[in-house]
Amino acid sequence: MSERSFLFIVGAYILTGLYFEINMMIYLLSLFLLIEGVTGLRITTLSQKITGTTVAAGLTTFQTHQRFSFDAFRAWRIMVAVMLGGSFLLLKEYDIEIVWFFPWFMGFAIMGAGVSGVCPMILFIRWIGFK
Repeated sequence: MSERSFLFIVGAYILTGLYFEINMMIYLLSLFLLIEGVTGLRITTLSQKITGTTVAAGLTTFQTHQRFSFDAFRAWRIMVAVMLGGSFLLLKEYDIEIVWFFPWFMGFAIMGAGVSGVCPMILFIRWIGFK
């Protein structure tokens, strides 16, 4: 599984959970992404190891100077988990209605990144200096 297909699946999962109002789906995805980001065990690399293949990320990249020896995809997973889980928690548990836009925007943006192959957040994270 490439990172590009993973982004599409994550975006579709977020939108499905939001549309059908299944709060547990969003919380479980946030927890899953946080665990992946903290431990470094990504489902994309594990699936490639199991099948014995190497699949490129499939996303647009550019050469930058690496300042941190922390993977950009791990940083992306941590950021998405915190932003998605935090905004959804504020929306559902504390009734702060102004943040309803963030989970929906993230779902469409992540799914769009999977379709197009261009993820502005990963490009920004790499521009900051993550590998």
